[in-house]
Amino acid sequence: MPVKNRFAELLPEITEWRRDIHRHPEILFDTHRTSALVKEKLEAFGCDEVVEGIGRTGVVAVIKGKTNTSGKTIGLRADMDALPIMEQTGLDYASETPGAMHACGHDGHTAMLLGAAKYLAETRNFDGTCVVIFQPAEEGGAGGREMCDAGMMDRWKIDEVYGMHNWPGVPAGTFAIRPGAFFAATDQFEITVEGKGGHAAKPHETVDSTVVASHLVLALQTIASRNVDPTQQVVVSVTSFETSSTAFNVIPQRVTLRGTIRTLDEGVRKQAEERLKHIAATTPEVFGAKADVHWIEGYPVMANTDTETTFAADVARSVAGDCADAPLVMGGEDFAYMLQERPGAYILVGNGDTAPVHHPEYNFNDEAIPAGCSWYAGIVESRMPAA
Repeated sequence: MPVKNRFAELLPEITEWRRDIHRHPEILFDTHRTSALVKEKLEAFGCDEVVEGIGRTGVVAVIKGKTNTSGKTIGLRADMDALPIMEQTGLDYASETPGAMHACGHDGHTAMLLGAAKYLAETRNFDGTCVVIFQPAEEGGAGGREMCDAGMMDRWKIDEVYGMHNWPGVPAGTFAIRPGAFFAATDQFEITVEGKGGHAAKPHETVDSTVVASHLVLALQTIASRNVDPTQQVVVSVTSFETSSTAFNVIPQRVTLRGTIRTLDEGVRKQAEERLKHIAATTPEVFGAKADVHWIEGYPVMANTDTETTFAADVARSVAGDCADAPLVMGGEDFAYMLQERPGAYILVGNGDTAPVHHPEYNFNDEAIPAGCSWYAGIVESRMPAA
């Protein structure tokens, strides 16, 4: 099953959908225009059921095969939301919404799944049921969790679920995947160090929160270098250092640190949380300061199940001729919540030599559309072959 001829025929139409979505990016759960467009297309395709408002602004549609002797239901998921980034591509279809752009390719994911849905609704050459899932708020809003909490998996009796993400830097339309832990858990922290402010000329009369926080930044790195088994992956990043004063001659009363911890194992994740809280609480005491720690639990580890990963890779090989071993990714992905509820797999599709995701010059590569659509459709037709 190579790239399907039907998707070559549909490429101009799917590209037009993609660029329209790109022109009108929407952030988190505010995907009202995108969700309405998706719903309109799915209804026009003749899907058997189209439901909006799942997980606030998510859209779910059902496509029944010619037969259903298998009794199986496969879910296919795409994310719809954009990022709060000012676009710098200069494209004639660039974002018309100031401060928002599709800098991660969710416009392409949505368009590819719409293309697959159109084809599957036309042909219905499978034995079972396909559920297409269009999710809001992947970029930090946990829209996948909200759709699961809304009962999506049980309501449509989904047995397995599959997702895809584009990957810049590798040839367009090629694939890569790995079993087990794939994308990292992404937790956040905020630490407020409280010292004793004063005049910069009299540091001996203060408890210098800037010095204390600087020691804390360095001490937190020992979580990776001296606490966690070096064969395990953990990234500790302090990404913001904010003092309560910006004056040249003031030692600030307080400093707020913010950052993330990324892990690929739940045991390491818990260990890192415990060590951060202990280091943050005790290090300031050495200097006569104190600290308040706020831990913000993020997305869990996204782990592909073994059998479904092997199957997804086989489908990718049938489309592209090969499927590479994907690297571990320390970024987060809220498809993790769907994989916690059902077996399934998440795959990467090459985006070509483009700017990286989350970059103001990034753009989804339309050349990847036929391969992505073919993989989505191939999952359904291969997992539930027509009787």
